[in-house]
Amino acid sequence: MRGESKPLQQSTGTTDKRQAQQVHDQLAAARWEQDRLGVKPRHTWEEAVVRWLLETKHKATHEGDKAKLRWLDPYLGGKHLEDIDRTLIDRIKFAREKDVAPGTVNRYLALMRAILRRACDEWEWIERVPKFKLFKEAEGRVRSLTQAEFERLLGELPSHLADMATFSVATGLRQGNVMGLEWKFVDLDRQHAWIPGSKHKNGKPHSAPLNEMAMAVIRKQIGRHPTRVFTFRGEPVGQVNTKAWKAALKRAGIDDFRWHDLRHTFATWHRQAGTPTHELQRLGGWKTGAMVERYAHVAPEALQGAALRLDAFFGYAAATPEDRGS
Repeated sequence: MRGESKPLQQSTGTTDKRQAQQVHDQLAAARWEQDRLGVKPRHTWEEAVVRWLLETKHKATHEGDKAKLRWLDPYLGGKHLEDIDRTLIDRIKFAREKDVAPGTVNRYLALMRAILRRACDEWEWIERVPKFKLFKEAEGRVRSLTQAEFERLLGELPSHLADMATFSVATGLRQGNVMGLEWKFVDLDRQHAWIPGSKHKNGKPHSAPLNEMAMAVIRKQIGRHPTRVFTFRGEPVGQVNTKAWKAALKRAGIDDFRWHDLRHTFATWHRQAGTPTHELQRLGGWKTGAMVERYAHVAPEALQGAALRLDAFFGYAAATPEDRGS
């Protein structure tokens, strides 16, 4: 029956009898309010963070979440969830904007909102979640190389980075997936590589078909390491954004280019070659087609054939209104 609670048994965290009695009385009062009056216990941000991290430890972004939560702690530590309001969130929002781009700020805000929503909808710890807006983000950055630029870059890179860069452009795999690629996820006979869902950004397993460009790189790595595909001096590669990478870019005369832009290069070249959106989405492992549409502008001529279908439908190519007697 409601109100029939178990005996109150909990460590008070103190050996002082007077303090222990005070803690006991506070806990008893809280239990009475909950049982008799239906008052929900108050929960802190720290409690929500601990539960969130336990429930989301499988996420690929788990470590990133922990780093964000450490930054948020000076603002939210010690706060009860119902005390986190729009004013406090806006203060956090504009404080973070001083150091990072709006898109990065949005990742912090989205994490806060996700935790508060779960505390409200699933854990029933709070009655409502404060409403707040994210920053408006510019369209995703698209920076790619021409084939000539890429050849120049390869000529300046150390062999291990040149191999990894070539493999990245050939497959579209992200930096971490290339560095961490293991032989057990490569099938030389079927010419495929697999990225487990736990290591893939969208959380789903990804199959990457290996074209001849990629296979040529893979064959060079055979026998160099028992488990990892890409190595340097016998050890797995742990970093690609090195002095050697930056120096090679400078010697090749390439500015404003990051390793992740090799993935943009992969997508750009595919669109220029006529690969349709739905195929490119699967090849690159993008979660939605909208993310692939960023590359549509690089090959507008690919739509020319589609536009000409209406000519065939109407039975003429370039008739003017005067030609049709209008």
